[in-house]
Parts: sequence; structure tokens; C-alpha cells
Amino acid sequence: MTRLSIFALCAVLVLSSCVGKKKYVVLQGNATKTTEELNACNTAKAALEAKVAGLESTNDHLKDQVRDLNNTNAALLNNVGNMATLSAKEAENLEKSLESMREKDLQIKNLNDALTKKDSVTIALVTSLKGVLGNMDDKDVEINVEKGVVFISISDKMLFTSGSYVVTDNAKVVLGKVATVINNKPEMDVLIEGHTDDVPVSKQCISDNWDLSVLRATAIVRVLQKDFNVAPSRLTAGGRSQYVPLVANDTPENKATNRRTRVVILPKLDQFYEMIEEGMKEASEEGK
Repeated sequence: MTRLSIFALCAVLVLSSCVGKKKYVVLQGNATKTTEELNACNTAKAALEAKVAGLESTNDHLKDQVRDLNNTNAALLNNVGNMATLSAKEAENLEKSLESMREKDLQIKNLNDALTKKDSVTIALVTSLKGVLGNMDDKDVEINVEKGVVFISISDKMLFTSGSYVVTDNAKVVLGKVATVINNKPEMDVLIEGHTDDVPVSKQCISDNWDLSVLRATAIVRVLQKDFNVAPSRLTAGGRSQYVPLVANDTPENKATNRRTRVVILPKLDQFYEMIEEGMKEASEEGK
């Protein structure tokens, strides 16, 4: 073989060796890249699988909610049906309740009217009493109103002597003026209350302060009936003895304050109740 042929053969072998190595390097790089891409795809796949699992769980939860909502909707539809069935009855009951409320409102109004009328009568009565009694000493005669009732308190010294139940002539002047107002108010009842202090008393026909307070009250009642023609059916006499004092019985002045007679003028209760019953009846008729 010639030297030239040998040189050519060596050149071919060297070139072949260089080309194969380059191709190997390229293929190795491609394999590495493919492996990296495969790993990335596997990672993405795992993430997608986790997301799909989450979505499936959410879907199951939503299905449960839909089922619950369907059940609730069915129950509501059933209730609506029941309400529609009951609405006529409830409307009737509501109307009855409203009628009852209207009736009660009318009853309250009529009751207030009755109370207002009674208060007006009371004010007129007090005005009349103050007018006829004039300028009498406030310490001896007091007029006041408590809970719609008129009270005239007359001191013991204006009516009786000490320890006695005999009405004095001066007392009859005061009682005559009171009787004038009482006779002008025939719709009123009159209660006479006797009050004493706590000093024990024991005289002929008088055992104690109970006796004295009652005897004084009946003495006043007799004067009103016999001397001033107050109808006896309107009069009541009562004794309270020493047990309803205005002040403590610890000084002579306080004892004198507690020795008194009260004239209580009040509406006839039966008439007042009749007035209320009439108002209730009217309210009931208007409410129908």
C-alpha cells in the first residue's frame, strides 16, 4: 500500500471518530433536556391530580348542599301549602282579635270618661264647700281630696266640749253650711268618722275612746238628719277611736290635732259602677 493510501485511511478514521463523539454529546444533551421536561410534566401532573381531587371534593360538597336545599325547598313548599290552608282561619282569628282590641279601647275610653266626670263633680263639690264655709280658720276646718274623695276635717273644739259627744251650738253653724252643699249633691253618700286622741276616757255610758268616737259620729249624723234634712239613707256613722292619728300623741297640741271629726263625701258606688257598666255596654255594641 502506498504511503498516500495509508494517510488517507488514517484521515478517514480520525474524522469518523470526531463526528461520532459530537453526535453523542448532542444526543446526551437531548436526553438530559427530555428528562428535565419529563420531570416537569410529572410535577405538573401531580399538581393537576391534586387540583382535580380538590374539585371532586368540592363537587361532592356542592351536591350535598343541593340535596339539602332541595329538601328545604320541599319543606317550604309544604309549609306554604299549610299556610294557604290556614290563612282563612287565621284571617278570621285576626279579625276577632282586632274587634276585641277595638272593644277594649272603647271600654277604656268610656271608663276614662266616667272617671273624668267623677273628677269634675269632685272639683265642683270642693269649690262649693269652700264657697259656703268662707274664711273659717284652716286649723279648725280643712278640705282636701284623696283619690277622688272629698274630706272635710273639723276639729274637736268646734264641735264638742272635752270628753263629751253633745254637739255645741257653734258647731251647728258649720254643719249647716256643710249640709247645704250635701243637700245640693243628692247623688253623693256621706260618711261621718269620729277620731280621738290616746287619752283614756271613762264616763257614764262611755267605756273608752271607741265609744266616744262612735257616739260623736252618731251625734253629727243626727244633727244633719234632724236639723238640716239630710236624707238618712245617705248617712253612715263610724268611729275610729285613737288608732288613725294625724300626728304622734306626744304634746297637747298634737293631741288636739288628732281629736277631730271627718265628713267624707263620696259618689254612690252603685251609681259609679252603673256608669262604668253602661260605658262597657256601649263599647261592646259599637265594637260589633
